[in-house]
Amino acid sequence: MTITLYELAAADPAIRFSPYCWRARFALAHKGLEVETLPWHFTETARLTFSGQGKVPVIVDGPTVTADSWAIAMYLDQTYPDRPSLFGGAAGMAHAAFINAWADTVLHPGIVRLIVADIWAAQRPEDQPYFRHSRERAFGQSLEEVMAGRDERVESWRTVFTPMRATLRRQPWLGGEAPDYADYIVLGSLQWARCISRFALLEQDDPITAWRDRGLALFDGLGAKARTV
Repeated sequence: MTITLYELAAADPAIRFSPYCWRARFALAHKGLEVETLPWHFTETARLTFSGQGKVPVIVDGPTVTADSWAIAMYLDQTYPDRPSLFGGAAGMAHAAFINAWADTVLHPGIVRLIVADIWAAQRPEDQPYFRHSRERAFGQSLEEVMAGRDERVESWRTVFTPMRATLRRQPWLGGEAPDYADYIVLGSLQWARCISRFALLEQDDPITAWRDRGLALFDGLGAKARTV
């Protein structure tokens, strides 16, 4: 049975840019599960009424509806234990939980300040007022002011990956010898920016860039082949 995944889309419905939806995409691919993806936009909350909440990602697997990328990963591992594990056991899940929290509370706030006006520019006209108003209220300044000076700020932001660079000197993946859900979390964050903005977050000779590109090449180039702005 094919699993249905609702994903955040830009004005071009082929551009799927949510970091959380990319976590789900990579998780489904890791498990080798068939998936049908459906585009969803910021102001289409009514389309998700069946899920009991109003955000993506949402998966529908037969009669089961699951929202939230972390909940989706746990559901997939519990429901399909005969397929490759996303966590490799309780210790791996605890490790991934830390990476998940780091990405959400440290990595994402830095990224959004570098690309937020680009995100707005890529939305449908009917979604742009919502996005601008909600984000400017959260930041307390205009999107353009939030993003000002990014060319100078990005170099200092890149230090956020210092511990990850040290880790990748010892092993090829955050998961060790093979990628696991911890890798997909961070790949999802970088794919978010890659799909929705032309701004270069990373330098070409950065070890994180090499790791990202290897990750995007997984699953027959799932991430590398994604539509970008």
